[in-house]
Amino acid sequence: MSSARKIVPLLDRVLVRRIKPEQRTKTGLYIPEKSQEAMNEGNVVAVGKGFVNKEGTIIPLQLKEGDRVVLPQFGGSTVKLNNEDLLLLRENEILAKVEE
Repeated sequence: MSSARKIVPLLDRVLVRRIKPEQRTKTGLYIPEKSQEAMNEGNVVAVGKGFVNKEGTIIPLQLKEGDRVVLPQFGGSTVKLNNEDLLLLRENEILAKVEE
């Protein structure tokens, strides 16, 4: 996680780490890579300061570090950092926040 903190999103952008699909069943059997379910969820790693409106006022983001979110199937920009792929999106592209 500390390596991702080197990237600081600007304005209303959010840096997300995708949640990896399960590689084993509950009984311990390995699931083949082709059969693994693609996850559309991620954890927020870093957020920008907020959206700037026409008057120049900064509107803070609703998301914060550590939030679990639902991601769109397509969109965002992939950022590679220390052999890890992170996703950089605008907050309005994120579909939902998962509350547990």
